[in-house]
This record gives sequence, structure tokens and C-alpha cells, in this order.
Amino acid sequence: MNQTSANAPSLTRYQILVVVILAVTQFTVVLDFMIMSPLGDILMKSMHLIPSEFGLAVSAYAFSAGFSGFLTAGFSDKFDRKKLLLFFYVGFVFGTVLCGIAHTYWFLVAARVITGLFGGVIGSISMAIVADLFALQQRGRVLGFVQMAFGASQVLGIPIGLYIATNWGWEMPFLMVAALGVVMVGVIGFYLRPINEHLYVKSEKSAFTHLWHTLARRDYRIGFAATALLSVGGFMMMPFGSAFAINNLHVTEHQLPLLFMVAGLSTLVIMPFIGRLSDRVDKYKLFVIASLWLMAMCIWYTNLSVVPLWIAIALNVLLMAGVTSRMIPSSALTSAVPELKDRGAFMSINASLQQLAGGIAAALAGKIVVQQTNFSPLEHYDTVGYVVVAFSVLGLFFMYRVDRLVKSGRA
Repeated sequence: MNQTSANAPSLTRYQILVVVILAVTQFTVVLDFMIMSPLGDILMKSMHLIPSEFGLAVSAYAFSAGFSGFLTAGFSDKFDRKKLLLFFYVGFVFGTVLCGIAHTYWFLVAARVITGLFGGVIGSISMAIVADLFALQQRGRVLGFVQMAFGASQVLGIPIGLYIATNWGWEMPFLMVAALGVVMVGVIGFYLRPINEHLYVKSEKSAFTHLWHTLARRDYRIGFAATALLSVGGFMMMPFGSAFAINNLHVTEHQLPLLFMVAGLSTLVIMPFIGRLSDRVDKYKLFVIASLWLMAMCIWYTNLSVVPLWIAIALNVLLMAGVTSRMIPSSALTSAVPELKDRGAFMSINASLQQLAGGIAAALAGKIVVQQTNFSPLEHYDTVGYVVVAFSVLGLFFMYRVDRLVKSGRA
């Protein structure tokens, strides 16, 4: 099934089915994580939380996901990837149900920890499956569709989730995600074939040895560093996005779903285009252009005050264009770093560092941002934007090193 020709062939019917399964699976995982941001204002007011407490609730998922990834990295190349995906996805659905029945702050934090322990590994398993079943020349467009989950969650999930939360309570969106997750468990079990080609490649018998050897490789560590730096920048602004829109830009709670929906629709258009483009042009050059665009938009957006709704929507679209256009070429480049026998471990460690860096970023943003009351404007959100720019500059350097590794054939 693995394609290795220089000229990427068209996708087979089964490969298209795999893309759909991974995209919908990612949609539920991304929605579960991202729904915390638009629910932020509702949660902070209903539970009387200060920014640092809400930052902890967001980062609890990321920290536990990162911890889980390290625990499973040594074992991830020892099993059929289909079985791994099913196991962790079932656990993710269970954790999401717990979020939906939480009625206290600490119960919610504990539920987010459990959800992260399982959900945080799913992205790395999906990336390993993509790397196993699709050639590098196909991965840009494949990742473009799989990562459309990011935009789809904003177009479909977040507006619906906000509507449900406004009318039936903030717990209901989590139960909605869990219900869709139950359906996907059945689809994965019945339609996804075993993915076990990597089991026939000789590797270390000890899971710990396999993990250590993966961490010890210098070229792999360059990929890990690039991912961590990009994640810090990507996660910092997100947790307080809805609170900033409502309290600083004066977007109303009824207008907020429209804001997220339009931004999400834009990513549904942008991602497939960027995916195809990244298969035709130099991936690193595309990454540089997207990063420079993102840096400019971060500074502009985080320094906004009260603006008309259409301006807030337009700037959100431009901001999301930078985020998504950077995501696809960087993911495609990083996926080319590990060898087949190390792919699962590499992706697990990479996802762990991504989540840990994101958790640190969310917690740090919670310490930077200040809100005098639950209805006051957020203060120092512009500082968050400048920090994102600083990490983006470092990300350019490390992704350049990843690009050199891939092009030299050492990766």
C-alpha cells in the first residue's frame, strides 16, 4: 500500500476511505480540544474562574496528552496501528463523556486529564498511518484534507457547540462529541484494514530501548525542537480567543458562532489549496511565507480594541490563513524525518512535545493575561502576540534545519 514513486499516483478508493476516516476522527479530537476556547467566556463566568484557572483547565489536557505520548512512544511501533487507534479512541470517547457530566471545576480538570491521556496520542497515530500509506509527494494534499478537521470543527462543531452550550449548558457540546465518537469507533473497527507493515522491519525488542534510541538520534531531535517551538506559538493565543473577542472587541455571544464559522469556512478553502501547493512547490519556502504572514497578523490582531463585527471576522480569517498555511508544509516535512521502523515512536514523541509545549503556552498565556472582573477587557493580550512572534522566528530556523535534513537524504 505504501507508495514510493517519484511521481505521486492518484489515490486509490481505499486510500480515499482512509483519508475520510482519519479526517472525521481528527475532527472529533480537534473539536473536543478547541471547544474549550469558545466556551472560555461561558466557563469563566459560570464557574467564576480567573484567567490562570482557565489556563490550567486548558493546559491539563495538553500536559496529560504529552505525558501519555512519551509513555506509549516505545510501544507504538510494536502493534498494528489500527488496534492502537481503536484503543486510544475508545478511551478518548470515555474521557469526553466525563467532561460532559462534570459539575465542578476540579472534576472538569480531572476529566480533561483523562481525555488528554487518550486523545493526545491519536494525532500521532494518524500521522504514522499517513506516512505508512502515502508517499511524501502525496502527503501535502492528504494532510490538507485530514487537517481540514481544524476548519470543519470551526464551521460545524464550534457554532453548533456554542448554540447548544448557550441553550442547554456548557456540558452538552462534550456529549455531542462523544456521540459522534461512538459512531466512529464502529467505522474504524469495520472499515479500516490492519496497518502492520512496520512490524516486519527489525527493531529493538525493548520498548524503553526503542524510545531511547529514537530520542538519542540527532536528526530526530531537530524535528522535535521544530515541532515544540511551532506549538508554543500556535497555542498561546487560542485559549483566550473568545474572551478577547467578547470583552475587548465587543463581539456579542450571539455573534461569536458567526465569527468562528466564517474563520472555519476560510480554512476549508485554504487547506486543500495549500496542501496541493505544498506538493508542487518548495515546502520550506511556503512555510516561511506563511510564518511571516502569521507574525504580522498576530501583532495586528492582539493590539485591536473595539471594532465592527466585519473587521473582527476579516482579521480572524487572515489570522487563520497564516496558522493553517504554516501547519501543512511543516507537518509534511517533519513526517519525512523518521525511518519506517521508528515512525510510530517518532510521531508519538513529536505529538507529546507538541502537547507539552502547547500546555506550557496555555499556562503561560494565563499568567500573562489579566482580567479585573469576568466582564472586564483582557489586559496584556498584545504581549502574548509578541511572544508568539518571537517563537515563530525560532521556528523558522529549526524548520530550515529539518528541510536541510530531508533534502540531503539524511532523514
